Amino acid sequence: MAVSPRSVAVGVTDAGAGGEDDADRARLHQMGYKQELKRGLSVVSNFAFSFSIISVLTGVTSTYNTGLRYGGPASMTLGWLVVAAFNGCVALSMAEICSAYPTSGGLYYWSAKLAGRKWASLASWVTGWFNIVGQWATATSVDFSLAQLIQVIILLATGGTNGGGYVASKYVVLGIYGFILVLHGLINSLPIHWLSWFGQLGAFWNAAGVFVLVILIPSVAKERSSAEFIFTHLNTDNGMGIHNKAYILGVGLLMSNYCMIGYDTSAHMTEETKNADRSGPIGIVTSVALSNIFGWIYLVTLTSVVTDIPYLLSADNDAGGYAIAQALYTVFNRRYGSGVGGLMCLGVIAVAMFLCGVACITSNSRMGYAFSRDGAMPYSHLWHRVSKHEVPLNVVWLSVLVAFAMALTVRTHVSKTRCRTPSSRLTPHFLASCYLACEVAGEPGGIPGDGVHCDARVVHLLRAAHLLPGDDGPKVIRPRAVSPRQVRGDHRLGRRAVGGLHHRAILAAGGISGGKGRLQLHAGCRRRGAVAQRWLLGVPCSVLVQGTHHER
Repeated sequence: MAVSPRSVAVGVTDAGAGGEDDADRARLHQMGYKQELKRGLSVVSNFAFSFSIISVLTGVTSTYNTGLRYGGPASMTLGWLVVAAFNGCVALSMAEICSAYPTSGGLYYWSAKLAGRKWASLASWVTGWFNIVGQWATATSVDFSLAQLIQVIILLATGGTNGGGYVASKYVVLGIYGFILVLHGLINSLPIHWLSWFGQLGAFWNAAGVFVLVILIPSVAKERSSAEFIFTHLNTDNGMGIHNKAYILGVGLLMSNYCMIGYDTSAHMTEETKNADRSGPIGIVTSVALSNIFGWIYLVTLTSVVTDIPYLLSADNDAGGYAIAQALYTVFNRRYGSGVGGLMCLGVIAVAMFLCGVACITSNSRMGYAFSRDGAMPYSHLWHRVSKHEVPLNVVWLSVLVAFAMALTVRTHVSKTRCRTPSSRLTPHFLASCYLACEVAGEPGGIPGDGVHCDARVVHLLRAAHLLPGDDGPKVIRPRAVSPRQVRGDHRLGRRAVGGLHHRAILAAGGISGGKGRLQLHAGCRRRGAVAQRWLLGVPCSVLVQGTHHER
């Protein structure tokens, strides 16, 4: 089972605690975990990590070839709005659960809690492994896309495919990719306040980059496509033998789905965020809302300069088939006789990709830290260790190594001579891998109610409606309906290990004489006074649960 057996499910807070840090620490303790990571993130920093990892400059640019080939402008521009609506629903759902369970485990922990005891192990195990594999694939796709973009920038800067430009071999691209991963590992080894700075820089760079490109590109372009072309044209001449409009429209949505993956990062960073039960949900919702808006504007702007789809997708153009690079290069070359401006725009996008990769490794490491802390990974005792700077250093470098290994597994898909552009099969391979893994894990992807974390909520509701066999879970008792016989009977209320000592904990809420809302501890036949205890109910208790364990 992925969820720690150390979890203490008694809904209490430390009355002697003061400040947001102490409240966050007490809340984490209620979920069964010790505060090991440093809480150095504000709500802005938490939002910045999700906004940076979504990174519309990264997602739209690296997958534009896929969207343009399978669906065309209409599939991307209108499909983005459809995906945005669905993502909004998923984000609100995730924000609600994050507020209740602000832990680095995120999706797999939520699945365990919402599915109930009978289904918890399966739900959390499946969710956790698909989540972490999907995150590793996401980091691989982002960093390899950056390596390919750097190769294309070098190609165009040296004359292009038709001008004798330098075309890097697949081994050179792999070397660039490995160097980028090492840099990301080094950055993620820094203390959290430095890492927070990179997260905020990523959010600023993405917002400012979109703002600059949206103004610059249309103003420089001499030729622009019509609104009818942008919003109604479907590319049925894709060279793949696919001509059914409904089918290619659906395949084209993959681009929009991939672009919006990753905003569960706010949840994975909650154990390092102050006032986590509010900051985490705010980070999720705001990052999705702003990314939907910025991404659609950026996508429409890029599509406005697309006038010749077959040429942009052709491997014989100057950029070797990289549609966005060729479009920007052509726009500036026609206006000024030089494509330097286009290369500068690609440089802005490359920096956004780099900062997105930093956030990917950050999210991977926090997910891996939580998963290994619950003993769900091989050699878990190694991966959940934290450094003197309170950073899960071992799992940071594990994420780097796994991401590099994932790139090695698909080397055979690249041309035997040259790895020319992302139009090769490599990028779609990573795109499909990370998207499918994240979908199964319940990460955002545009389908309402997708993923195991939403399935867990469905299971929870079906069991409550007696439409699905339950697990004989605890029965709900109203406080004033509690009788002394029930308290003294075989089915005691809330028997649970508290504070590491094996006491029988009884939650008193008006129905038990002398309780006065305090937690009473019973150790054998001796009763410890309720007044002397520091644990108080954080909120008025409306129900008591009867059974061998108390569940919130």
